[in-house]
Amino acid sequence: MYRDHTRTVKIGDKVIGGGNPILIQSMTNTRTDDIEATVAQIEALTNAGCEIIRCAVPDNEAALALKEIRRRIRIPLVADIHFDYRLAIAAVENGADKIRINPGNIGSEDRVRSVVSAARERNIPIRVGVNSGSLEKELVVRYGGVTAQGLVESALAKAAMIEDMGYDNLVISIKSSDVLMCAQAHELIAERTDHPLHVGITEAGGIIAGNIKSAVGLSLILSKGIGDTIRVSLTGDPVEEIRSAKLILRTLGLRKGGIEVVSCPTCGRTQIDLIGLASRVEEMTRDLPLDLKVAVMGCVVNGPGEAKEADLGIAGGKGSGLLIKKGEVVRTVPEDELLGALMDELNAWNG
Repeated sequence: MYRDHTRTVKIGDKVIGGGNPILIQSMTNTRTDDIEATVAQIEALTNAGCEIIRCAVPDNEAALALKEIRRRIRIPLVADIHFDYRLAIAAVENGADKIRINPGNIGSEDRVRSVVSAARERNIPIRVGVNSGSLEKELVVRYGGVTAQGLVESALAKAAMIEDMGYDNLVISIKSSDVLMCAQAHELIAERTDHPLHVGITEAGGIIAGNIKSAVGLSLILSKGIGDTIRVSLTGDPVEEIRSAKLILRTLGLRKGGIEVVSCPTCGRTQIDLIGLASRVEEMTRDLPLDLKVAVMGCVVNGPGEAKEADLGIAGGKGSGLLIKKGEVVRTVPEDELLGALMDELNAWNG
């Protein structure tokens, strides 16, 4: 597996690469210089399961704010830098645990060298990021457009530039909104570098389209053993990114913990508000620290059979429903008591 053989990189108190667990990242969408709003959003993301957070640093006020933000949060802080090398240096000086740059838009080699020197002084990792939208014109011309090969060549060239400056504490990311191109690029680069890879589908879209594209793209990449840390990029509340990332990792068997809710799609036999019931079960189990599968079924005809692989389940009927445990019906309860009965079982399971 590729991820078993990547280098280890320490980001604050977290470690990625070398077969360590794949960590979940997100990015704040507050103004970074609004310290209160940014810290509040990071706290919400941390509670949802975010393990590394990135903040945009578009100006000096944002760079200076990092010091107080870092002091007040519980997870590693990554500074996202574009264009101005001085902001990268300021971010390092103000406590960033890692910086994200695209050396191609930082400027001259001397400016990149200044950033590398600041990172080396504090042993701060540098994430070298290349997106399909920022691919160099010469590579676009050479490959006849934006291609997986061009993305890989660009990223490796930028990593080599920093390595030639005597620093190899690096993470690489190559992102595209084209799912298949992104997957191909990761397969190509995994064969050519042992730096850990940050994986995501950039500009994926809103909650529905973004989740589908991210799930497909990340699954194609992660299932091949590629990727050491991920972000699901969604246009919306970043907390949704964390929920989606956790579910993707659990579905691929790359992470355990948390309740998995499975539910049937409803049919003409359904005699309860299954859609509402499933939504309420998902909501009330979201933060329970249990590694369980819970089934929510819409009829008592097929419900017990369909729920047999779940640890717990409920199946609704007209006015009443069944409580199911390890595929066996344990009792019949009134419809309005189904949720309470399920919660009682979950609490008992939790000890």
